[in-house]
Amino acid sequence: MKFKKPNINISPRAKNILEWIYCIVIAIVLALLFRYYIGTPTVVQQPSMYSTLEEGQRLILNRWVRTVNGKYNRGDIITFEAPSEPILSAYEINYDNPVAIYDYNPQGLFEKFTYYVLEFTKTSYIKRVIAVEGDHIKIEDGKVYLNGEELDEPYLREGITTSGEIYNDIIVPEGCVFVMGDNRPHSTDSRSFGCIPIERIESKVWIRFWPLNKFGTID
Repeated sequence: MKFKKPNINISPRAKNILEWIYCIVIAIVLALLFRYYIGTPTVVQQPSMYSTLEEGQRLILNRWVRTVNGKYNRGDIITFEAPSEPILSAYEINYDNPVAIYDYNPQGLFEKFTYYVLEFTKTSYIKRVIAVEGDHIKIEDGKVYLNGEELDEPYLREGITTSGEIYNDIIVPEGCVFVMGDNRPHSTDSRSFGCIPIERIESKVWIRFWPLNKFGTID
C-alpha cells in the first residue's frame, strides 16, 4: 500500500513570518555568543574605582581574554564574580589559604544559563589587579608594599591612603590575583574577602565609550 505524502501549503505571509522568527533567533544566539566570549558593554554602578572610573560611565569589557585563558597582569582593571561572602566572619578567615569564598553553584541548565550567560542574578565587581600569584602583598602605615618594595600607584587620587583590613600581609595563592579599588576608603576588595581565583574573572575593562569626552582605552 502506498501512502501519499501530505502536501502542506504555507501562505506567503506565514512563510515571511517564519523567516523573520528564524532571523531573530539567529541574531539573539549570535549576540549572546559575542557577549559571553568576546565582549559586552556595561555601566559603572559603584564608586569603588573613583576617580579612574565614575558611576554612570559606560564601558566595553574584553571577554576574549577569558575565552583564550589569557593572562592578567598587575595594573589591569578587571570584572569578576562577586564573592559569596564580601565580609568574612572570624571563623571564615584563613590566612593559610586567603582565597575569596564562592559557595553558590547554580544547578540545572536553565539556572546556569541565566546566571553565567544572561547574568540576571549575578553580581560582579570592578577592581584593579594589584598582585598576581606568588607575590607578597603587605599593607602598612597607609602604603602598599609589593615583594618588599613600596608600590607606585599613580592612579590614586592625591591624599588617598590604603588601610589594612583582614588580609594585609599575605602571599597570593597559585591561580589567584589580589585586587583593590582605586577609591580605597570606599572599596570592599581582597583586603576584606581574599584573593580572586582566575576562573572567577569575567573580563578586562577595555574601552570607556561614555561620556564622549572621556572616550578611549582604560589605563
